[in-house]
Amino acid sequence: MNSIVRTPLYQKIQDYIRELIITEGLKAGDRVPTEKDLMKLFNVSKITVVNAMVGLANDRIITRVPGKGSFVSGEEPAETEETAPAAPVINVEQAVIENRTRIIGLVMPSICDYFAIRLIDGVNRALREKGYRSVILLSEGDIDKEKEAFKTLKEMGADGVLVFPVDEENYNEEILSMKFSGYPFVLIDRFLPGVETNYIAADGRLGTSLAVDYLWELGHREIAICSDSPLQTITVQERIDGYMNALKNKGALINPAHMITGFQVENMKDTEKHPLYRYIRNRMATAYITLNGRLGVKIYQMAQQAGLDVPNDLSIISFDDPTSIVEEFGIFTHIKQFELEMGYRAAGTLLEIIEGGADRKSKYTKTLIQPELVVRQTTGPVPSQ
Repeated sequence: MNSIVRTPLYQKIQDYIRELIITEGLKAGDRVPTEKDLMKLFNVSKITVVNAMVGLANDRIITRVPGKGSFVSGEEPAETEETAPAAPVINVEQAVIENRTRIIGLVMPSICDYFAIRLIDGVNRALREKGYRSVILLSEGDIDKEKEAFKTLKEMGADGVLVFPVDEENYNEEILSMKFSGYPFVLIDRFLPGVETNYIAADGRLGTSLAVDYLWELGHREIAICSDSPLQTITVQERIDGYMNALKNKGALINPAHMITGFQVENMKDTEKHPLYRYIRNRMATAYITLNGRLGVKIYQMAQQAGLDVPNDLSIISFDDPTSIVEEFGIFTHIKQFELEMGYRAAGTLLEIIEGGADRKSKYTKTLIQPELVVRQTTGPVPSQ
């Protein structure tokens, strides 16, 4: 019975080149088939061939010389002055035996805030320690692009994937496919309800509870919670649950008008027409908890435009500090989620799965990081009436 596991096309090309080097006894500096020849031989696109050759070059099996071709690594082909510097002499057969690419994929919606930057920093620190590299692909919040990213990384031969999933009501079925096929992956910042997977995230319920407790101590009673996510995702819902439970524990009534969700602030043009601006201007709440840093900045700007001062007229607490990559210089009171540690531990968990074999793949690690409240300049006592 034939195996149902399909070998990616790029890998077939790599296997062919490796076999050719051994069976033909090619030496360092000998030319290997051109990209055009390989496209014809395997009936594939140029990008597939390029991906295969880049992988071989990264493994130092071949040296690619622009305009000249590809050659077995070890010494520079004696051609023109345009020839690239020679790759170091290596044991080709030993390199051929090595199947692992030591590439880890990281799929995330965007890199538009310091949360993402610090998360990536943590991932790369862990990978460097073990001799791995990262390839970052952005889904742009689109589930189809997320699927395409998974496909691309598998074709590249990535040993595993770290996934910051797209916010969707229905999670990406490709994640389930990776789970059932045994392909190593770890989810970051959220999990799939009802599905056993490896994931690491900050405790969202505790985060909003810390924010409510602090604002309550400052005398605030009209506390709004704001999310510009178009969907009630697991992450959003957990944070709202923490907000509601914290108020209930204080004997406070839940005001539905203070749970402001499902809207978006695309830009700051025509701000005065936005319902959130009118809410702020009319002082419907004295304090705001925002579920991401970017929204915290926009509420800060709207308050300024409405002639209100932060924190004298209203207070703002955001998840993550949106104003500084160096923690000590940020101005926002925020819920610190330790994103650098989150990225580091996520990558470490993935490498343990990859290097631990079948036994490790059958065990799931669920990690909740305890957030902290960091008090800065956007919170103060409730304003006197």
